[in-house]
Amino acid sequence: MDSSSKQHIALISVHGDPAVEIGKEEAGGQNVYVRQVGEALAQQGWHVDLFTRKASPEQARIVEHGPRCRTIRLTAGSEAFVPRQEIFEHCHEFLAQLLRFQEQEGVEYSLVHTNYWLSAWVGMEWKKRQSIKQVHTYHSLGAVKYSSVEAIPAIANTRLEIEKNVLETSETVVATSPQEKEHMRSLVSPEGNIEIIPCGTDIHRFGSIGRAEARKKLGINPEEQVVFYVGRFDKRKGIETLVRAVGRSQLRGEGKLRLIIGGGSRPGESDGIERDRIEGIVAELGMSDFTCFPGRIGDELLPIYYGAADVCVVPSHYEPFGLVAIEAMASGTPVVASDVGGLQFTVVPEQTGLLAPAKDDAAFAAAIDRILANPDWSNQLGFWARERVEKMFSWDGVACQLSELYTDLLKQPAKTLASVKA
Repeated sequence: MDSSSKQHIALISVHGDPAVEIGKEEAGGQNVYVRQVGEALAQQGWHVDLFTRKASPEQARIVEHGPRCRTIRLTAGSEAFVPRQEIFEHCHEFLAQLLRFQEQEGVEYSLVHTNYWLSAWVGMEWKKRQSIKQVHTYHSLGAVKYSSVEAIPAIANTRLEIEKNVLETSETVVATSPQEKEHMRSLVSPEGNIEIIPCGTDIHRFGSIGRAEARKKLGINPEEQVVFYVGRFDKRKGIETLVRAVGRSQLRGEGKLRLIIGGGSRPGESDGIERDRIEGIVAELGMSDFTCFPGRIGDELLPIYYGAADVCVVPSHYEPFGLVAIEAMASGTPVVASDVGGLQFTVVPEQTGLLAPAKDDAAFAAAIDRILANPDWSNQLGFWARERVEKMFSWDGVACQLSELYTDLLKQPAKTLASVKA
């Protein structure tokens, strides 16, 4: 299929707005994935509409990202922030608004790529009404998540059923790592088609600045040893493990450590509460003098922070992929990450960084110290990390693989959709 004949496709991300600032509440890797994939597919000639839920009256209804790529915000429930665990009740209205928009615009979509289980339900219901192919990316599996939390939410059974149905009825589910594919097969269903296509990163933006220049821009002493975290304030992100690991560092007594914990937070919201808790632990451990919380780090500053760091830590309890890891690696910064999920795929131990058991602050401390104490080896890890990202994880390469998948699927007859209960 050449670029002149490529068709209209829809990417749905009900709760993860592709056009919102990254780092805000409910704004993380999924938002980046949908936006970057959409833009890269548009550059290849596809006409791409990204559908998400409008979360504020001030938000523009349509955001144009470039030729053939736009975000469309649909009103489903009140135009206000709603936590993802409460959004499912608005998905019927979301679908109705999507179909209304389609009718008003006169657009025929040949394929929908849904993201997360909320969007999966919308896509499956859409298939009941129109002849449309569905591709799905989970971003997070309920079966994995619920195995590691004490309180199982009321929505759990609905989510698990939808995640099973979308694997069995969509044309293809995209796993972002071999580990995620294995979890789908062992925990979700032995049926359904799965293709492994990783997430990507902007290899031109990350890695564009050296350490000395990055530190100069941020006012960081060249002699300091910088440990960096960036992401949401969420207990599942394991920030407490990082803080306690740095608190145990054998290098702490040298007075050169600096811990940077980046990410946005809203006072009173769940992420703001978690940030307050983390700040309390930092104070309790006597680390306030060398720990800083810069808040949300904008797109223009993020490559500089990665570039300034000696090591980037990704201590999540679970990650199906882990975009932060490859952003750091693209910046030539070694990674210490939890030995879970997709991080086992993105981070190669002894080559691009080190893995440690999740929630094990002693193991994280040892790994961080090992990298900080060996600058020559650290530089080699950074070089190999950049090399791995260039080879495997560029957004253009990811979009090319998705484009080939879409093209192949559009040549095939659509699957018959089984009954979906919700």
